[in-house]
Amino acid sequence: MAYISTRLKKEIEITEIITIHYFEYLKGFVFHGESHDFWEFLYVDKGTVMVQAASEHYQLHAGDIIFHRPNEFHSVKAIGRKSPNLVAISFLCNSPSMDFFTGKVTTLSSIEKTLIAQIISEARAAFSTPLHIPSIEQVKLSTSAPFGSQQLILLYLEQFLIHIKRHHCDDEKVKNLPSITKQSWDSSNKSYVFEQILHYLQLHICEQIKISDICNEFSISRSTLHSLFQKNKNCGVIDYFIYMKIERAKEIIRDGNMNITEIAYFLSYNSLQHFSKQFKKLTGMSPTEYISSVKGISQTYKW
Repeated sequence: MAYISTRLKKEIEITEIITIHYFEYLKGFVFHGESHDFWEFLYVDKGTVMVQAASEHYQLHAGDIIFHRPNEFHSVKAIGRKSPNLVAISFLCNSPSMDFFTGKVTTLSSIEKTLIAQIISEARAAFSTPLHIPSIEQVKLSTSAPFGSQQLILLYLEQFLIHIKRHHCDDEKVKNLPSITKQSWDSSNKSYVFEQILHYLQLHICEQIKISDICNEFSISRSTLHSLFQKNKNCGVIDYFIYMKIERAKEIIRDGNMNITEIAYFLSYNSLQHFSKQFKKLTGMSPTEYISSVKGISQTYKW
C-alpha cells in the first residue's frame, strides 16, 4: 500500500506578532489615535470605551471587540464610571480571509474569551517586556520562556480568528452594543456570568484579588457570588482562585524555567512560606517534593 500525504489549507496564517498588551487605564483615559500597516484588535475586558475607526464611532462594553484593518485610523477614550481594562493585539497577516474582519465589531463568546486569556497567559511567559506599558512597540522574547510558548501564541490567535469567522458571520454592525455584564440575573444569564468570572480570574492569575474586586467588577453581591461558586465548583471563589494559582504553579514547575521563589513572586504571593503552605494544602506535597515527584515520573517514562 502506497501512502500519499495531503497538504492542508491554512485559511488564516499569522506570520508575526507586533504587540500584545493588557492595559489597566484610569477613568478619563484618552488615546488620540494612530494608523499603521498591520492588523489590530481591541477587546474590552472591563468598563466602557468610545472607539473611533476611520469615520465611524462605536461604544464598546465589557466583552466587546473591534478589529482595525491595516492603515485604518483608530482612537479610543474611556467613558462611564469604571476605569477600563483593555486587550490590544497587533499582528501581521496577509491571508485573504482577513477581509472578513474589516469593520468587524462584535461581542465575544466564553470560548473566544478563554482563547484571549490563553494568549495573554502565554505572552506573559514568552515575552520579557511587560504587557501593560503602552509605549512598547516591539516585544522582546524571554530567554526562559516555556517550551512552545511562542508557537502557542500564534496557534491560539489563529484559532481565535477562525472561531470568530465561523460563528459571527451574521453579526450586524452596530454603533451601540448592549452591555453583557449588567444584564438581569435570570437563570440563563447566571451560567454566562459565571464563565465571565472564570475568564476574569484567569486574566488576573498573577495578581492578588479580593472578593470585593469581583463583586464590584460584575455588580453582584457577595451572597450571589458565593452561591455561583458553591453551585458550580463546590467551593468559594477565593478558594477556587487559589486552586487556579496552584495549578498554574504546577505547570511552571513542570516546564522547569523558574525556581520556587520566582514562581511565588510571579503569582503575587507575599512570601515563599505562604506559597509553599497553600501548595502543600492542595497537592499533599511541598513544591520541592512535587519537583522530585515530577522528575521521578519523567525518568520512569523516559524512553
